[in-house]
Amino acid sequence: MKKQMTCVICPVGCQLFVDDDVITGNKCNRGYEYAFQELTNPKRIVTTTVATTSNNKPRLSVKTDKPINKELVFEVIKELRKIEVNVSTSVGDIIIENIFNSGVNIVSTDEITL
Repeated sequence: MKKQMTCVICPVGCQLFVDDDVITGNKCNRGYEYAFQELTNPKRIVTTTVATTSNNKPRLSVKTDKPINKELVFEVIKELRKIEVNVSTSVGDIIIENIFNSGVNIVSTDEITL
């Protein structure tokens, strides 16, 4: 399997090459770890908004508190469409704990006062 990708861990943006499970092109170990993660179990941070009952702020920005398996991203977004926040929140407050038993929480990235 031949694959090329750009490392996004730091601003250098190394061009990584994978051929028969051999990773080259990385200037540091973080690039190797990034490529390995992308090939074996890719994960992403999800950022989006959820509805609120506030007249001043009808949407509240939220995100996952750590990367979640890429295969769950669209399911997470689908689940968040069902949420309506009806309590005051601060940055970092947990909106959904352990979504899909993934060990990942959905947290507020803004504050809202109701």
